[in-house]
Amino acid sequence: QVQLVESGGGLVQAGGSLRLSCAASGRTFSRFAVAWFRQAPGKEREFVATINWNSGITYYADSVKGRFTISRDNAKNTVYLQMNSLKPEDTAVYYCATDTTRPYYSSVSTSGAVYDYWGQGTQVTVSS
Repeated sequence: QVQLVESGGGLVQAGGSLRLSCAASGRTFSRFAVAWFRQAPGKEREFVATINWNSGITYYADSVKGRFTISRDNAKNTVYLQMNSLKPEDTAVYYCATDTTRPYYSSVSTSGAVYDYWGQGTQVTVSS
């Protein structure tokens, strides 16, 4: 079992920044890839960013590339999403998720179906 808790969401003006955190407890988090997804009202969930177990691989959706940075601190069992130059279209509930089925996996996935544990989400609202 892995429990994930997101934090750091809030209301920010366009052009501003937020840093989301995903804190894990339970199984050894450091062995698993972690991803961020988001879901805006009336839209399907979409992939945002992912990082493999040792931070050797990161991958971003085109819509956030160059503005968002995913990182992790395995000593703290936490993954971060630094979001800069925020736009109103970034408004969504942001979820972190982890894939515990493939420890020490050398790649990452953008498919939500791969990730078997999810947090409850944190709301990010960007005003224009």
